[in-house]
Amino acid sequence: MNIDIGDIIEGEIIDFTHEGNGVMKVDGFPVFVEDALIGDVIKVKITQMKKSFALGIVESLEKPSTNRVEYKFDTEALGGGVPLLGYSYDKQLEWKRNKVIQDLHRIGGVDVAVNPVIGMGHPFRYRNHSQVPIGKFDGKAITGYYKRKSSDIVPMEEDHLQPEVADSILKTVRDWIDKYNVSVYDRETKEGIVRHIGIRTNENNESMVILVTTFSTLPNKFQLVHMLVKDCPGVVSVYQNINPMDGKFTYGRQYIHLFGKETLTDYIGDLQFKISPDSFFQINRQQVGVLYGKAREYLQGSEEDIVYDLYSGIGTISLFVAGDVNKVIGIESVQAAVKNAEENAKLNGIENVEFHHGKAEDLFPQMINKGMKANKIILDPPRKGCDKELIQAILAMQPDRIVYVSCNPSTLARDLKILVEDGYSVKKVQPVDMFPHSAHIECACLIEKK
Repeated sequence: MNIDIGDIIEGEIIDFTHEGNGVMKVDGFPVFVEDALIGDVIKVKITQMKKSFALGIVESLEKPSTNRVEYKFDTEALGGGVPLLGYSYDKQLEWKRNKVIQDLHRIGGVDVAVNPVIGMGHPFRYRNHSQVPIGKFDGKAITGYYKRKSSDIVPMEEDHLQPEVADSILKTVRDWIDKYNVSVYDRETKEGIVRHIGIRTNENNESMVILVTTFSTLPNKFQLVHMLVKDCPGVVSVYQNINPMDGKFTYGRQYIHLFGKETLTDYIGDLQFKISPDSFFQINRQQVGVLYGKAREYLQGSEEDIVYDLYSGIGTISLFVAGDVNKVIGIESVQAAVKNAEENAKLNGIENVEFHHGKAEDLFPQMINKGMKANKIILDPPRKGCDKELIQAILAMQPDRIVYVSCNPSTLARDLKILVEDGYSVKKVQPVDMFPHSAHIECACLIEKK
């Protein structure tokens, strides 16, 4: 390849990576570029050379894509979590569908009709859980998001991906820090107390606030509670979370309840869910109802069905389908989530579900060997997909129907390949846009025994 670090090359962006970076080809050799959109003609400076690709940064935008869009608010402050934000939303949905089609074909050898992506009418203000870093600039508290590949915070006063009440909460936290001169964590010196603010919001605009600190000692914490309750109508719960570690996780393991309710109640359809500060709950309430509705449709539950819900979390899908079937058996590796699932079943008066704590790849085969078999299965694994041991156990049980809910088309395709090779066929694939303006896409997939 006749390019090297420091070279400046002009070309057109033709695709996105799975992270949302632009892809340019130079004599067939891929160059990945941040902050570039499909259709952009740009000059790129090569910053790194790898064996099979290069990395570059935009030197100049020579000709913008015809699918670029502009907004009245500052998009730069949103950081790197929404790399497709400047790309037309209709085109985002087209690209996501094509990614699903390509991954299924290239990785899984599966050629099936993929439905158009179900998107949002208004793809903003959808995040019901935000985790926002806190810092200081010129002696004033700032909140925002990290610059890409940096610990520097881009200040932001209004985040158009979260509800307006969350913007008010962040302002109150900044005011509290400034008023009481609260120590803010310095990511270079590793000194200071306040690190992040977590905000969970339900459909009634009630909020749980989680202040993440380095130590359990927190001066003026009850003054913060008073300010939040006074200035932010809807704050019904306040927690302090202790996280002394640097790393990819915002929250530590210890939570201290400071005020109000211990849980936040949210809804998916007609079902209620109690959410603890450490619970997993899909961040897009509107779209998760669409996704789970499609999973329920694909399951085609009947009163004779016994269903396993593997990776059952706090029981959302289990409870969503329970009314259609004889029994649902959930398996989840996080014990707190199992407890939440059991509480949610009681909250909704649903009795034909049971939840078990353990790794699905370990516990599911054991339960089958004890005779606890089922005729249908729901899979909703993390991004890494299913463990091979779990898929082998599913194949051994031979369920009539599998509904696979995936947040990663690549691992979905890998797992489907194994199922198809052993007697199953993929019937339907429905992508749902849970994370507008990112490169992520969720799918509900129907798999049947041949």
